[in-house]
Amino acid sequence: QVRLMESGGGSVQTGGSLRLSCTASTDRWGDIFMAWFRQTPGKQREALAGINTRLALTLYVDSVKGRFTISQESAKKTVYLQMNDLKPEDTALYYCAADLQSGFWYGSAGYRSWGHGTQVTVSS
Repeated sequence: QVRLMESGGGSVQTGGSLRLSCTASTDRWGDIFMAWFRQTPGKQREALAGINTRLALTLYVDSVKGRFTISQESAKKTVYLQMNDLKPEDTALYYCAADLQSGFWYGSAGYRSWGHGTQVTVSS
């Protein structure tokens, strides 16, 4: 199983930026698909962006296109989520997911590995 460690969360004001990092402990880098999700209390986990670690092919949900960018640094087995123009509604616990086993990339149930999450708080 892929072990994931997220970092980079914090508190920012509206319009600010944050970059989240997710480092994978795996010997299967290049064979796994990784993604970022977020969750707020009482709501389902929401997909944001995903990346194929072999091709660096990226996918986004429409709601974050143009504001969030997913990227990777293969030498460090790390995936990033650059978040710009943050809004209060972006406040959530952000999770890194890896090793998509089934279903569509935006479905949380298909991932085998999850990080513990990193909190992002955006104040107005």
